[in-house]
Amino acid sequence: MYDAERNNREIEEALAAGRAALDSLNRVNHSLSSAKGFGIWDMLGGGFISGMLKHSKIDSASAEMENAKMLLGKFQKELRDVSMHPDMNIDIGGFAVFADFFLDNIVSDWYVQSKINRSKEQVEEAIEHVEHALYELERMMR
Repeated sequence: MYDAERNNREIEEALAAGRAALDSLNRVNHSLSSAKGFGIWDMLGGGFISGMLKHSKIDSASAEMENAKMLLGKFQKELRDVSMHPDMNIDIGGFAVFADFFLDNIVSDWYVQSKINRSKEQVEEAIEHVEHALYELERMMR
C-alpha cells in the first residue's frame, strides 16, 4: 500500500507542476498573439506606437518564457519521478528585437514577425506536449 500512496503523491506533484507550466505557457502564447497582431499593424505602417506595443508584448512573452522554462524543468523532473520522459525544448530569440528597433523597415519587421510566428508555434507545440503528459498522468491516477 505504501508504494501506491507514494506513487499517487508523485503523480499529484507532477500534475501540479504540469498545470503550473501549462498556465505559464498559455500566458506566453497570449502575449505572442498580441505581439503578432501589433506586428502586422507595424508592417502596415503603424509607426512608432505599434512598434512599441509589439515590443512590449515581446518583452512580456520573453519574461514569462523564462518562468515557463523554469516550470517546465520542474515538470520534467516530476515526470522522471513517475517514469515519463517527454522532450520539451522551447526558445525565443533576442536578436530580432534589437534588429527591429534599430533597423525599422519592412524587412526587419517581416523578420521579427516570422520570429514571433515561429515562437508561437513552438509554444503551442509545448502546450500540446504538456497537455498530453497531463492527460497521461491523470490516466495513471485512475
